[in-house]
Amino acid sequence: MMTIVTRVRLRGEGIERWDGAMHARLAAARGRPGWVSAQLLKGVDQPLERAIVGVWDSKDDWASWHHDETFRATREQLEGLEDGPSESTWFEVVENAATSD
Repeated sequence: MMTIVTRVRLRGEGIERWDGAMHARLAAARGRPGWVSAQLLKGVDQPLERAIVGVWDSKDDWASWHHDETFRATREQLEGLEDGPSESTWFEVVENAATSD
């Protein structure tokens, strides 16, 4: 399993549109081959900061999702709402512990 953490800083005037587009993107990723889970995080001390934590079976599954039409459509919605480039880091999952519902 692989995890990608992407950090981005938003422009103040586009927060609601960015969050809405990202919620749509995460909903569309559910059920994609190789998708495991995702989290959208908001900075506590920096409310314009966001982090997206995506967990995939492989980098190839994640890359395939980036060619999907829904992914591309949300990319267009996000353009101009970010204050600079995003920064992504890959991690290999060593252990996955979670509470059960």
